[in-house]
Amino acid sequence: MSVQYKHQEIEQKWRRIWEERPVNKEEGREKYYCLDMFPYPSGSGLHVGHWRGYVLSDVWSRYKILQGYHVLHPMGWDAFGLPAENYAIKMGVHPAKATAENVENFKRQLKEISAVYDWTKEVNTTDPGFYKWTQWIFVQMFKAGLAYEKEMPINWCPECKTGLANEEVVNGECDRCGTPVTKKNLRQWMLKITAYAERLLKDLEDLDWPDKVKKMQSDWIGKSHGAEIDFQVEGMEEKLKVFTTRPDTLYGATFMVLAPEHGAVAKITQPPKKEEVEHYVFHASMKSSVDRMQDKEKTGVFTGSYAVNPLNGAKLPIWISDYVLADYGTGAIMCVPAHDERDFAFAKQFDLPITQVIRKEGAGEEELLEAYTEEGVMVNSGPFDGMRSTLAKEAVADYLEEQGIGDKTTNYKLRDWVFSRQRYWGEPIPIVHCPYCGTVPVPEEDLPVVLPEVESYQPTGTGESPLAAIEEWVNVPCPTCGKPAKRETNTMPQWAGSSWYFLRYVDVDNSRELVSKEQARKWLPVDMYVGGIEHAVLHLLYSRFYTKFLHDIGVVEFQEPFTRLFNQGMICKNGAKMSKSKGNVVSPDNLVQDYGCDSLRMYELFVGPPELDSEWDDRGIEGVYRFLNRVWKLVHENIGREVPVTQELEKLRNQLIYEVTNRMNNFNMNTTVSAFMEFNNKFLDLSKNQGGVDKETLSTLVVLLAPFAPHMAEELWEALGQEGSVFENEWPVHDESKMKETSVQMPVQVNGKIKATILVEDGEDKESVLAKARGAVEGKLDGRAIQKEVYVPGRIISIVAK
Repeated sequence: MSVQYKHQEIEQKWRRIWEERPVNKEEGREKYYCLDMFPYPSGSGLHVGHWRGYVLSDVWSRYKILQGYHVLHPMGWDAFGLPAENYAIKMGVHPAKATAENVENFKRQLKEISAVYDWTKEVNTTDPGFYKWTQWIFVQMFKAGLAYEKEMPINWCPECKTGLANEEVVNGECDRCGTPVTKKNLRQWMLKITAYAERLLKDLEDLDWPDKVKKMQSDWIGKSHGAEIDFQVEGMEEKLKVFTTRPDTLYGATFMVLAPEHGAVAKITQPPKKEEVEHYVFHASMKSSVDRMQDKEKTGVFTGSYAVNPLNGAKLPIWISDYVLADYGTGAIMCVPAHDERDFAFAKQFDLPITQVIRKEGAGEEELLEAYTEEGVMVNSGPFDGMRSTLAKEAVADYLEEQGIGDKTTNYKLRDWVFSRQRYWGEPIPIVHCPYCGTVPVPEEDLPVVLPEVESYQPTGTGESPLAAIEEWVNVPCPTCGKPAKRETNTMPQWAGSSWYFLRYVDVDNSRELVSKEQARKWLPVDMYVGGIEHAVLHLLYSRFYTKFLHDIGVVEFQEPFTRLFNQGMICKNGAKMSKSKGNVVSPDNLVQDYGCDSLRMYELFVGPPELDSEWDDRGIEGVYRFLNRVWKLVHENIGREVPVTQELEKLRNQLIYEVTNRMNNFNMNTTVSAFMEFNNKFLDLSKNQGGVDKETLSTLVVLLAPFAPHMAEELWEALGQEGSVFENEWPVHDESKMKETSVQMPVQVNGKIKATILVEDGEDKESVLAKARGAVEGKLDGRAIQKEVYVPGRIISIVAK
């Protein structure tokens, strides 16, 4: 039967049917929550790189439906924040208008993927009904002492005209616009994520996440053990507290370095050095933290003061340098140039002494040409000489505590989260500043504090949000005393809504609480989270922090939001990540038109291992389209045939089930598509050469294919005369006993040369095999008589003829 594969008609037909009869049914099934990292709706729309993650999660969701689960697979919009506002400024339209238009376009494109999204669960971070609860969480954090104000030097993007968290600075540049970041002293709202540092670190152990992501988070939290030591400034009451992970090297400290912002700099700077120090401090304030940490020529200035080494009484000159950061450790370091590469470079730059206190075992005394950073034996260290340095770390730390010189402690690299932005397009921070009552949270019954509509929303660059100019919005009575007060005018960062949105999907219409206990117990936590590796630190860390806090105040009963995580690789074109600026974006719209959604879905998976970056080839989709046409042909040419079920058909069917299921479970989506191609060719050969393929095998193939090419699968399921939707079936299970090879092709040799091949059945007796062999070579003996026959099962059939 020749029936043409008309992908456009088929896909439109099944989208209409699915709208009326969704395939994802509850019916008392066990829940499964599969989630995409929701997009911020940019003006450029979706390209094929975006499709990859959405197709992955949808194939997995449909697979779980066929395994008998009721799947929650929602979608929404991360629409507040810098990306949306910067786009609106560029286009000369209001962010609200631009965001609404972009959401509409994204939604149209996402529907073309034909994912099983439940659009009744849709969320938008700019919806007051949603951000009411974003503000509510902030109020709870404020009441718990986790949200606080602080005036501090922060990363400042002069292009975006706003403060940035450390995580938003990449190689010294704003991660949104690429502008070099400077420093600015501003009043900021902070979230005390450091209070959760140990839990955020420890709980990584139990997560089914890629090791790479867990390491990135662990490194960012940066736990280190060491000691805090007080150094007395000579001739002053001032003491400088230092945190070090290497107390064993204290005898080798030959100078100290403070961060330019350290509070003691002005106090300890001697008058002759004052102008030079102030000049250095000013220029350091113009650099980002990332720039300052780069490995480059060290700069610094001597304050004119000295500190006293508490162990040996040595005088240590106190310098300031921008490679020391005020917000890491104590902002002051003891410098041991013999055993630290940065300190060594600084000492060489400024001709400072270098004292070796750890030496390689058996080595003699010699001048160091570079810092010695290996373990070894203690030298020049008083009572600790001769001790192995690995033991000295603990021994020296214990001695410091005994002598009252220092305390053993644990430090974290993680800093508190800069949570305010001096921009318009974000959630208003629900705080009122009262001259009598101080900082007062907006009462919960008055939430949300709605973002006011304004004509001028461009950033001011002064450090104040554009909201500060709206007097009728800013001026309000204090919620506590009723006297005149002012609203907080900074807004929240984009991360505020995305840190908890996954909770709202399960109870999206609840106006009384963030999420009900009933719905939370039913659906949460998320079973599978799919998204890009670029969110490994920022988004995932913040989401984990929010979840732990909400657990602590009794909103949810779990402490980790995402049980399993999969990070898909990027789609590249011409060796670079797709982006409009590079001109290498491929839109899915024309590909869907020309080849169909099913072809594009399968090519997105076939293009390469899903966890790795893959190069896009415009011609590759043609191969997948031809494959789907061959599947179409296979099914239609066998409809109506009465094909007996042979051992060969049963073997291939069960092997296909095993291969597809095994590869799916391991998320090897690209090789799963390869398996379909390989087995379909075998079925086509059987159809052509052995009388056809039976209906059960064809039906099994269609069910297995359904998560990948759902429209075609539904159409073929209907063509096979099956009832209902293909997704109402159960995922097939292989029968291992029927997967084994039941016959094997074996060569027949005559006098050492292969003259024929025969099919030997599993367990076939020797006489039967040799009879087949004689028959196969009967006309190739040239009249010679058979003298000897050798049969080694599975290996050789040899005939000697003379």
